[in-house]
Amino acid sequence: MSDLKISVCHLYPDLMNLYGDRGNIIAFTRRCQWHGIETKIQSVTLNQVVDFAEFDFIFMGGGQDREQQAICYDFQQVKGTSLAEAVEAGVALLGICGAYQLLGRYYKTGEGEELPGLQILDVWTEAGDRRMIGNIVEESDLFPGRAKTLVGFENHSGRTFLGPKVRPLGRVLVGYGNNGEDGTEGAAYRHAIGTYLHGSALPKNPWLTDLLIAWSLERRYGAVTLSELDDEIEERAHQAAQRRAQETWGKIKAGVK
Repeated sequence: MSDLKISVCHLYPDLMNLYGDRGNIIAFTRRCQWHGIETKIQSVTLNQVVDFAEFDFIFMGGGQDREQQAICYDFQQVKGTSLAEAVEAGVALLGICGAYQLLGRYYKTGEGEELPGLQILDVWTEAGDRRMIGNIVEESDLFPGRAKTLVGFENHSGRTFLGPKVRPLGRVLVGYGNNGEDGTEGAAYRHAIGTYLHGSALPKNPWLTDLLIAWSLERRYGAVTLSELDDEIEERAHQAAQRRAQETWGKIKAGVK
């Protein structure tokens, strides 16, 4: 597979990098290396005009309201149209927390300000009066053929709701998810994923990393079967995170009772 290449866009790495989100770029590029795939990473920040269709994979991490306000303006005035067109053309994208919120219809802050989103994902978010924080486990059907679990760490007060044009990334087994009410977490549309999974997410969930790699290759090369990797260490980390989440949630429930 040495002739395969993926062009990666790390969007706003200087502004959106909460809770180790940069680790997603590290995990993505390292697994590409293990699969024999070359990667080229370009960092893109405020006021830079780019054609996102030139990339194969776009990543954007989470940030606080102040950073989201600055990025909201940049999206609306500089980058939004190109990013939306790239997703429609099949470019793979992963947005975490604040990025996930800005990919939707809008994000309403705790002060009542409504930040317009890009409407790439049919979701909307409104600030709530409690933080939803802790380890989370969910079951996702994005993996071809069978359901798989995802683990991560969520820390958000925004409550996100899904419209009919997206499907949930997963169904919550342990934790809060999108809004703490409907049992969903994240959203998926075409090859774009939005999620609240910090931690960072991809090192703990190798199957999701490989799915994003496969999606990134598909637009240029067609369907590609990735090589088999020895994921024993990654699976042990995944299982440990799942056990910790279940134990913590069990203690919380016991405390409530």
